[in-house]
Amino acid sequence: MAKWDYKGILPAMQVPFKPDYSIDEGELRRFTARLGATRGITGLVTNGHTGEVFALTAPERAEVTRIVADEVKDKMPVVSGICVEGIIDACEHAVMARDAGASALLVMPPHQWLRFGMKPEHVIEHFSEIGKASGLDLFVHVYPSWTRAAYSCELLAELARLRHVKAFKLGTRDMNKYAMDIKAIRDAAPEKTVLTCHDEYLLPSMVQGVDGALVGFGSFLPEKIAALWEAVQAGDLNRAMQLQLEINPLKQAVYGFGEPTGEAHARMKAAMALAGLMKSPLCRRPARPVEGKDLAAIKDALRGAGMLQREAA
Repeated sequence: MAKWDYKGILPAMQVPFKPDYSIDEGELRRFTARLGATRGITGLVTNGHTGEVFALTAPERAEVTRIVADEVKDKMPVVSGICVEGIIDACEHAVMARDAGASALLVMPPHQWLRFGMKPEHVIEHFSEIGKASGLDLFVHVYPSWTRAAYSCELLAELARLRHVKAFKLGTRDMNKYAMDIKAIRDAAPEKTVLTCHDEYLLPSMVQGVDGALVGFGSFLPEKIAALWEAVQAGDLNRAMQLQLEINPLKQAVYGFGEPTGEAHARMKAAMALAGLMKSPLCRRPARPVEGKDLAAIKDALRGAGMLQREAA
Protein backbone atom coordinates (compact mmCIF):
# COMPACT_ATOMS: atom_id res chain seq x y z
CA MET A 1 0.00 0.00 0.00
CA ALA A 2 1.28 3.49 -0.87
CA LYS A 3 2.35 5.64 2.05
CA TRP A 4 0.39 8.69 0.80
CA ASP A 5 -2.97 8.98 -0.93
CA TYR A 6 -2.27 12.58 -2.10
CA LYS A 7 -5.81 13.76 -1.40
CA GLY A 8 -6.63 17.23 -0.09
CA ILE A 9 -4.95 20.56 -0.84
CA LEU A 10 -1.41 20.52 -2.25
CA PRO A 11 -0.03 24.01 -2.91
CA ALA A 12 2.41 24.45 -5.79
CA MET A 13 5.13 26.50 -4.12
CA GLN A 14 6.92 29.63 -5.25
CA VAL A 15 10.70 29.95 -4.85
CA PRO A 16 11.97 33.01 -2.92
CA PHE A 17 15.13 34.60 -4.30
CA LYS A 18 17.84 36.78 -2.82
CA PRO A 19 18.73 40.09 -4.56
CA ASP A 20 21.32 38.21 -6.66
CA TYR A 21 18.57 35.77 -7.77
CA SER A 22 20.04 32.82 -5.89
CA ILE A 23 17.65 30.64 -3.88
CA ASP A 24 16.90 32.10 -0.45
CA GLU A 25 17.04 28.96 1.68
CA GLY A 26 16.03 30.63 4.92
CA GLU A 27 12.97 32.21 3.36
CA LEU A 28 12.06 28.98 1.57
CA ARG A 29 12.21 27.13 4.89
CA ARG A 30 10.00 29.73 6.55
CA PHE A 31 7.54 29.54 3.66
CA THR A 32 7.52 25.73 3.83
CA ALA A 33 6.95 25.72 7.57
CA ARG A 34 4.01 28.12 7.26
CA LEU A 35 2.31 26.04 4.59
CA GLY A 36 3.03 22.76 6.34
CA ALA A 37 1.43 24.02 9.55
CA THR A 38 -1.77 25.17 7.82
CA ARG A 39 -4.84 23.09 8.55
CA GLY A 40 -6.02 21.24 5.46
CA ILE A 41 -2.69 21.31 3.62
CA THR A 42 -1.82 17.68 2.92
CA GLY A 43 1.25 17.95 0.67
CA LEU A 44 3.63 20.39 -0.99
CA VAL A 45 4.68 20.65 -4.63
CA THR A 46 8.05 21.97 -5.78
CA ASN A 47 9.24 22.78 -9.29
CA GLY A 48 5.84 23.42 -10.79
CA HIS A 49 5.11 26.27 -13.16
CA THR A 50 4.37 28.45 -10.14
CA GLY A 51 7.83 27.54 -8.84
CA GLU A 52 9.45 28.96 -12.00
CA VAL A 53 10.68 25.52 -12.98
CA PHE A 54 11.66 26.78 -16.45
CA ALA A 55 14.12 29.25 -14.89
CA LEU A 56 15.84 26.79 -12.55
CA THR A 57 18.81 24.59 -13.40
CA ALA A 58 18.65 20.86 -12.72
CA PRO A 59 20.76 21.13 -9.53
CA GLU A 60 18.61 24.05 -8.35
CA ARG A 61 15.43 22.05 -8.86
CA ALA A 62 16.87 19.27 -6.72
CA GLU A 63 18.03 21.81 -4.12
CA VAL A 64 14.55 23.34 -3.80
CA THR A 65 13.10 19.87 -3.25
CA ARG A 66 15.83 19.02 -0.73
CA ILE A 67 15.13 22.15 1.33
CA VAL A 68 11.36 21.62 1.36
CA ALA A 69 11.59 17.89 2.10
CA ASP A 70 14.08 18.49 4.90
CA GLU A 71 11.85 21.15 6.44
CA VAL A 72 8.66 19.05 6.49
CA LYS A 73 10.52 16.02 7.89
CA ASP A 74 8.25 13.39 6.32
CA LYS A 75 5.10 14.92 7.86
CA MET A 76 3.56 15.17 4.40
CA PRO A 77 4.52 14.24 0.84
CA VAL A 78 6.71 16.51 -1.27
CA VAL A 79 5.96 16.24 -4.98
CA SER A 80 8.69 17.49 -7.32
CA GLY A 81 8.00 18.55 -10.90
CA ILE A 82 9.72 16.93 -13.89
CA CYS A 83 9.82 19.34 -16.82
CA VAL A 84 12.26 18.20 -19.50
CA GLU A 85 12.29 17.11 -23.13
CA GLY A 86 13.61 13.56 -23.34
CA ILE A 87 13.27 10.31 -21.44
CA ILE A 88 16.96 10.20 -20.48
CA ASP A 89 16.79 13.71 -18.99
CA ALA A 90 13.49 12.91 -17.30
CA CYS A 91 14.95 9.83 -15.61
CA GLU A 92 18.04 11.76 -14.47
CA HIS A 93 15.89 14.54 -13.00
CA ALA A 94 13.64 11.94 -11.38
CA VAL A 95 16.55 10.25 -9.62
CA MET A 96 17.88 13.64 -8.46
CA ALA A 97 14.46 14.51 -7.01
CA ARG A 98 14.21 11.13 -5.29
CA ASP A 99 17.66 11.53 -3.77
CA ALA A 100 16.68 15.04 -2.62
CA GLY A 101 13.76 13.60 -0.65
CA ALA A 102 10.78 13.76 -3.01
CA SER A 103 7.88 11.41 -2.27
CA ALA A 104 6.45 11.66 -5.78
CA LEU A 105 7.00 13.33 -9.15
CA LEU A 106 4.69 15.63 -11.10
CA VAL A 107 5.38 14.71 -14.73
CA MET A 108 4.69 17.49 -17.23
CA PRO A 109 4.41 16.90 -20.97
CA PRO A 110 7.63 17.69 -22.85
CA HIS A 111 7.48 20.91 -24.88
CA GLN A 112 8.06 18.93 -28.10
CA TRP A 113 4.63 17.35 -27.60
CA LEU A 114 3.08 20.82 -27.47
CA ARG A 115 4.74 21.66 -30.78
CA PHE A 116 4.55 18.37 -32.67
CA GLY A 117 2.03 16.25 -30.79
CA MET A 118 2.69 12.71 -29.61
CA LYS A 119 1.43 9.15 -29.91
CA PRO A 120 -0.13 7.34 -26.94
CA GLU A 121 2.79 4.91 -26.84
CA HIS A 122 5.19 7.85 -26.43
CA VAL A 123 3.32 8.95 -23.31
CA ILE A 124 3.12 5.47 -21.79
CA GLU A 125 6.83 4.90 -22.34
CA HIS A 126 7.70 8.31 -20.86
CA PHE A 127 5.84 7.59 -17.63
CA SER A 128 6.90 3.95 -17.44
CA GLU A 129 10.60 4.77 -17.74
CA ILE A 130 10.43 7.58 -15.16
CA GLY A 131 8.63 5.28 -12.73
CA LYS A 132 11.12 2.48 -13.31
CA ALA A 133 14.16 4.75 -12.88
CA SER A 134 12.96 6.51 -9.73
CA GLY A 135 10.68 4.00 -8.03
CA LEU A 136 8.54 6.98 -6.97
CA ASP A 137 4.83 7.63 -7.25
CA LEU A 138 3.90 9.67 -10.32
CA PHE A 139 1.39 12.46 -10.89
CA VAL A 140 0.09 12.98 -14.42
CA HIS A 141 -0.05 16.69 -15.23
CA VAL A 142 -2.94 17.03 -17.70
CA TYR A 143 -2.62 20.06 -19.98
CA PRO A 144 -5.54 22.04 -21.49
CA SER A 145 -7.68 20.16 -23.98
CA TRP A 146 -6.86 22.52 -26.85
CA THR A 147 -3.09 21.87 -26.71
CA ARG A 148 -1.31 19.23 -28.77
CA ALA A 149 -0.11 17.69 -25.51
CA ALA A 150 -3.67 17.00 -24.32
CA TYR A 151 -4.39 13.41 -23.30
CA SER A 152 -7.47 11.66 -24.63
CA CYS A 153 -9.85 9.95 -22.21
CA GLU A 154 -8.61 6.61 -23.50
CA LEU A 155 -4.99 7.55 -22.81
CA LEU A 156 -5.85 8.81 -19.32
CA ALA A 157 -7.44 5.46 -18.58
CA GLU A 158 -4.32 3.67 -19.81
CA LEU A 159 -2.11 5.89 -17.63
CA ALA A 160 -4.37 5.24 -14.63
CA ARG A 161 -3.63 1.54 -14.95
CA LEU A 162 0.15 2.05 -14.68
CA ARG A 163 1.56 0.88 -11.36
CA HIS A 164 3.63 3.99 -10.62
CA VAL A 165 0.89 6.48 -11.53
CA LYS A 166 -0.94 7.41 -8.34
CA ALA A 167 -2.55 10.79 -9.06
CA PHE A 168 -3.77 13.15 -11.78
CA LYS A 169 -3.49 16.93 -11.82
CA LEU A 170 -6.35 17.86 -14.15
CA GLY A 171 -5.88 21.15 -15.96
CA THR A 172 -8.25 20.30 -18.81
CA ARG A 173 -9.84 23.80 -18.83
CA ASP A 174 -12.85 22.55 -20.76
CA MET A 175 -15.54 21.61 -18.26
CA ASN A 176 -17.20 19.05 -20.51
CA LYS A 177 -13.92 17.26 -21.25
CA TYR A 178 -12.94 17.68 -17.58
CA ALA A 179 -15.98 15.66 -16.48
CA MET A 180 -15.23 13.02 -19.11
CA ASP A 181 -11.59 12.83 -17.96
CA ILE A 182 -12.64 12.25 -14.35
CA LYS A 183 -14.99 9.46 -15.40
CA ALA A 184 -12.35 7.80 -17.57
CA ILE A 185 -9.86 7.73 -14.69
CA ARG A 186 -12.45 6.55 -12.15
CA ASP A 187 -13.66 3.77 -14.44
CA ALA A 188 -10.11 2.54 -15.09
CA ALA A 189 -8.68 2.83 -11.58
CA PRO A 190 -11.03 4.22 -8.92
CA GLU A 191 -8.30 4.11 -6.27
CA LYS A 192 -6.19 6.75 -8.06
CA THR A 193 -6.34 10.36 -6.81
CA VAL A 194 -7.83 13.08 -9.02
CA LEU A 195 -7.01 16.73 -8.26
CA THR A 196 -8.21 19.91 -9.90
CA CYS A 197 -5.60 22.48 -10.87
CA HIS A 198 -8.05 25.15 -12.04
CA ASP A 199 -6.83 28.04 -9.86
CA GLU A 200 -9.03 30.49 -11.74
CA TYR A 201 -12.33 28.66 -11.07
CA LEU A 202 -11.83 26.48 -8.06
CA LEU A 203 -15.36 25.88 -6.81
CA PRO A 204 -16.87 24.75 -10.16
CA SER A 205 -14.02 22.29 -10.63
CA MET A 206 -14.11 21.01 -7.04
CA VAL A 207 -17.74 19.92 -7.10
CA GLN A 208 -17.32 17.36 -9.89
CA GLY A 209 -16.10 14.44 -7.80
CA VAL A 210 -12.40 15.15 -7.37
CA ASP A 211 -10.19 14.43 -4.34
CA GLY A 212 -8.77 17.90 -3.78
CA ALA A 213 -6.67 20.51 -5.55
CA LEU A 214 -3.07 21.01 -6.62
CA VAL A 215 -2.89 24.75 -7.24
CA GLY A 216 -0.35 27.54 -7.07
CA PHE A 217 -2.98 29.77 -5.52
CA GLY A 218 -2.86 27.42 -2.54
CA SER A 219 0.52 28.94 -1.61
CA PHE A 220 -1.00 32.41 -1.45
CA LEU A 221 -4.36 31.59 0.16
CA PRO A 222 -3.88 28.21 1.84
CA GLU A 223 -6.38 28.79 4.64
CA LYS A 224 -9.21 29.95 2.38
CA ILE A 225 -8.66 27.26 -0.24
CA ALA A 226 -8.45 24.54 2.41
CA ALA A 227 -11.68 25.90 3.95
CA LEU A 228 -13.31 25.93 0.51
CA TRP A 229 -12.42 22.27 0.01
CA GLU A 230 -13.69 21.44 3.49
CA ALA A 231 -17.02 23.11 2.71
CA VAL A 232 -17.30 21.21 -0.59
CA GLN A 233 -16.62 17.91 1.17
CA ALA A 234 -19.25 18.74 3.79
CA GLY A 235 -21.81 19.58 1.09
CA ASP A 236 -22.11 23.12 2.47
CA LEU A 237 -22.66 24.94 -0.80
CA ASN A 238 -23.59 28.24 0.84
CA ARG A 239 -20.32 28.32 2.78
CA ALA A 240 -18.38 27.25 -0.31
CA MET A 241 -19.98 30.00 -2.41
CA GLN A 242 -19.16 32.61 0.24
CA LEU A 243 -15.52 31.52 0.36
CA GLN A 244 -15.28 31.60 -3.43
CA LEU A 245 -16.67 35.14 -3.38
CA GLU A 246 -13.96 36.11 -0.91
CA ILE A 247 -11.29 34.51 -3.09
CA ASN A 248 -12.54 36.09 -6.34
CA PRO A 249 -11.11 39.65 -6.01
CA LEU A 250 -7.65 38.29 -5.25
CA LYS A 251 -7.98 35.68 -7.99
CA GLN A 252 -9.01 38.40 -10.44
CA ALA A 253 -6.02 40.58 -9.54
CA VAL A 254 -3.61 37.70 -10.09
CA TYR A 255 -5.16 35.81 -13.01
CA GLY A 256 -7.47 38.31 -14.70
CA PHE A 257 -9.73 36.52 -17.15
CA GLY A 258 -7.16 34.02 -18.33
CA GLU A 259 -5.57 30.85 -17.10
CA PRO A 260 -2.27 30.95 -15.16
CA THR A 261 0.66 32.48 -17.05
CA GLY A 262 4.21 33.53 -16.20
CA GLU A 263 2.94 37.03 -15.60
CA ALA A 264 0.28 35.68 -13.24
CA HIS A 265 2.96 33.88 -11.23
CA ALA A 266 4.86 37.17 -10.93
CA ARG A 267 1.67 38.95 -9.84
CA MET A 268 1.04 36.30 -7.20
CA LYS A 269 4.58 36.70 -5.84
CA ALA A 270 4.07 40.48 -5.70
CA ALA A 271 0.80 39.97 -3.83
CA MET A 272 2.49 37.65 -1.34
CA ALA A 273 5.24 40.21 -0.71
CA LEU A 274 2.69 42.99 -0.18
CA ALA A 275 0.79 40.75 2.21
CA GLY A 276 3.94 40.04 4.19
CA LEU A 277 3.94 36.36 3.23
CA MET A 278 7.26 36.53 1.37
CA LYS A 279 10.16 38.95 1.73
CA SER A 280 10.77 39.58 -1.94
CA PRO A 281 8.64 39.51 -5.12
CA LEU A 282 11.67 38.77 -7.32
CA CYS A 283 11.10 36.40 -10.23
CA ARG A 284 13.77 35.22 -12.59
CA ARG A 285 13.81 36.49 -16.14
CA PRO A 286 11.99 36.63 -18.47
CA ALA A 287 9.37 37.54 -15.84
CA ARG A 288 9.37 41.26 -15.06
CA PRO A 289 8.51 43.22 -11.90
CA VAL A 290 4.81 43.99 -11.50
CA GLU A 291 4.10 47.69 -11.95
CA GLY A 292 1.43 50.24 -12.85
CA LYS A 293 -2.20 49.20 -13.03
CA ASP A 294 -1.43 45.54 -12.29
CA LEU A 295 0.28 46.45 -9.03
CA ALA A 296 -2.51 48.89 -8.14
CA ALA A 297 -5.14 46.18 -8.73
CA ILE A 298 -3.26 43.78 -6.45
CA LYS A 299 -3.04 46.40 -3.70
CA ASP A 300 -6.76 47.17 -3.99
CA ALA A 301 -7.66 43.48 -3.75
CA LEU A 302 -5.39 42.96 -0.75
CA ARG A 303 -6.72 46.07 0.94
CA GLY A 304 -10.29 44.86 0.44
CA ALA A 305 -9.38 41.49 1.96
CA GLY A 306 -7.62 43.12 4.92
CA MET A 307 -4.32 41.54 3.83
CA LEU A 308 -2.23 44.54 2.72
CA GLN A 309 0.80 44.76 5.04
CA ARG A 310 3.20 46.77 2.87
CA GLU A 311 2.77 49.51 0.31
CA ALA A 312 5.88 48.51 -1.60
CA ALA A 313 6.68 44.94 -2.56
